[in-house]
Amino acid sequence: MRQGDMLLPTLRETPADAEIKSHQLLVRAGYIRKNASGIYSFLPIGNKVLRKVEAIVREEMENAGAMEMNMPALQPSELWKETGRWYTFGPELMRIHDRHEREFALGATHEEVITSIIRDEVKSYKQLPLSLYQIQTKFRDEKRPRFGLLRGREFLMKDAYTFHDSYESLDEHYEKMYTAYSNIFTRLGLNFRAVIADSGAMGGKDTHEFMVLSDIGEDTIAYSDTSSYAANIEMAPVTATYERSNETPLDKEKVATPNCKTMEDVSVFLGHELDQGIKSIMFKVDEKLVLVVARGDHEINDIKLKNLYDGAMVELAREEEVRKAMGAGFGSLGPINVPSSVEIVADHAVQALSNVTCGANEDGYHYKNVTPGKDFEVATYADLRFIQEGDPSPDGKGTIQFAKGIEVGHVFKLGEFYADKMNASYLDENGKSKTMLMGCYGIGVSRTLASIVEQYHDENGITWPKQVAPFHVHLLALNMKKEEQKELAERLYDKFKQAGIEVLFDDRKERAGVKFADSDLIGIPLRVTVGKQAGEGYVEFKLRATGEQTDVHEDDVVAHVTSWLNQN
Repeated sequence: MRQGDMLLPTLRETPADAEIKSHQLLVRAGYIRKNASGIYSFLPIGNKVLRKVEAIVREEMENAGAMEMNMPALQPSELWKETGRWYTFGPELMRIHDRHEREFALGATHEEVITSIIRDEVKSYKQLPLSLYQIQTKFRDEKRPRFGLLRGREFLMKDAYTFHDSYESLDEHYEKMYTAYSNIFTRLGLNFRAVIADSGAMGGKDTHEFMVLSDIGEDTIAYSDTSSYAANIEMAPVTATYERSNETPLDKEKVATPNCKTMEDVSVFLGHELDQGIKSIMFKVDEKLVLVVARGDHEINDIKLKNLYDGAMVELAREEEVRKAMGAGFGSLGPINVPSSVEIVADHAVQALSNVTCGANEDGYHYKNVTPGKDFEVATYADLRFIQEGDPSPDGKGTIQFAKGIEVGHVFKLGEFYADKMNASYLDENGKSKTMLMGCYGIGVSRTLASIVEQYHDENGITWPKQVAPFHVHLLALNMKKEEQKELAERLYDKFKQAGIEVLFDDRKERAGVKFADSDLIGIPLRVTVGKQAGEGYVEFKLRATGEQTDVHEDDVVAHVTSWLNQN
């Protein structure tokens, strides 16, 4: 491809709304352009990278036995209402009406659609298992689109679905997909971890996320410092044990705590450490009010609360709901004299406390010298807090450390979650009707592209790994007005094409400095520069990632590039 003929607009300045490197560099290097908040076009060079990522995904999906298909982005609301997700998925689901006022969703995911297809077409156990996938645009109405391709309202996703007549078959295909995902992200050159995760609105229980390690990641990974254990911080169980205090319980005392709205405010005002206080937060779990109690230095984990109740929806109670039920606002809530309509649950650490502070359920007041079991009762003690760095690893090996990660893939064992709700059944070998079992497996393809840039860049631009680079070679003729440079560059361009080497030929009549800067910014892994030594038939080879340079004669150029391409 000749650069002079290509739509490849590079920018010297960083876009004002680009907060992270991948967003900045993909825009500056001419890979993407913003059309609206969270919506991007892939320009020709960006589309080439996207297709290479897709190709690796396709190869590994087919190696795992999955068959590609294509489903509609426009989905009837009736399917989503069958599973109940029309009401529970949340505002991220884009809903529209046609001219007849019929409701549709723009596909955020395709569990309902694929299940409806399989229930109509598969009737016998002899047709199972099935493994199907697609690569298609998805839509989610993000409240705050940000970070370029990492959190958009329209994005490219690979989603796969498997259908089974036994859990053994589901487990087998789950492992195949887990392996395929590991292969995909390894082939893409990414530093990643597979972590235990929550299924969220997808349903199901067993699930892993594939996280690309990055300081700008919005997810926190809890991992052992001595073993392979890794989990999303939301899912990491706390196995710490707590010794009950030997202090003699004192009589509780109400004290004024003006303008104290947080545990930090209270601890400073009363002069004690955070772990000598109790925090109480009101949640709604499927419309039921629940007061969750935790030690003052711990953070309550709403995912664990949701799992404790096996709830469909967990959210913080509204201010008016809290005041109506408790007679006080958020900053003064506590577990004493709680109405019977509100259930109290507490994290395990609370059970070991004595003589601590808590809200008095009266604005501007707290109790001192409060002891669980004496001053209040708890319906259920459970693991309800986020794990912390330094806590014991749940696998019993080492202690927990944190890292940031970008979620690029997610695999789920859905079980009967969708098939049961949508009556997807089959006849077994005895002619008995049974509900199918399902698995679901997603990769954010466009998000993965951005994640590669987050790990492969330097101060001058992108440093693509060769397996996904838009071209293998960036051929630069520094002065197209000089005949010997132009002729040598043209000969090399023809040789590269004949050898099947992907090449971008910068034939523009630009200054050498502009060409070098653009080449570094675009990030093609091997640069071949035709310059002052063109008369002797020599060119300069430079590896973009390392800066390593060498002079090579025209006769050896193709062999040199081919040798480099064949290296692991």
